[in-house]
Amino acid sequence: MAKLHQELADVRSIELDNAFYVEDGTWLESLTVVVNGTFDPNVVIEEISGVSLFYSTEIPTESDDFEIRRLTILANESYPFILSLVLRQETIPNRIVLQNGVFEAVVTARNWDQFRAMADEVQETLGEFELLSVTQDDEPGEPLDSGRLTEVLVSKLTDDQLAVLETAYDHGYFDIPREATATDLAGELDIAQSTVSERLRTAERTLLELIYGPRKQ
Repeated sequence: MAKLHQELADVRSIELDNAFYVEDGTWLESLTVVVNGTFDPNVVIEEISGVSLFYSTEIPTESDDFEIRRLTILANESYPFILSLVLRQETIPNRIVLQNGVFEAVVTARNWDQFRAMADEVQETLGEFELLSVTQDDEPGEPLDSGRLTEVLVSKLTDDQLAVLETAYDHGYFDIPREATATDLAGELDIAQSTVSERLRTAERTLLELIYGPRKQ
């Protein structure tokens, strides 16, 4: 992931969706890559030693500003591999993403001692570890790639809803404080402000239904 991050120009994020150990340090990995602009995965992967491209598919998006691709690769991962560090302590990897040169991982541990052991190994092996937050929950988090969230969202939302959400996100509409208003989004999309508000509410409701299920009437 780190080598791919270095090879890509203007990369937004690389997320490890799934991985299976093959043998001799080789892993079969599924990655979701988001870059500003476009890129040719064949050309990029050829520049990385010990990595071969097995499959690539583009995830549809209404924006021309960035591209989302799902890559399946065979990679020889030299130790330490962030996933192997998590698995060695028998914690569940829920999400592993690389942004701005920093790995962020969400994991589920049985108890504090198990989590502390994993954190200590990451600190000792990689030289740096920062705990961002801790949540106690009776239910374990879903493991990597449990739902292919990006593809699910794309399939559930209309093109118009995707366009409004992406424009709102890119222009800071969801930031605190907001960097753009509904009027700004309407001007950017050349549609009425009421249409922007309607599409945003409909898209947000769809997202909530994916999480909580249909609302009881």
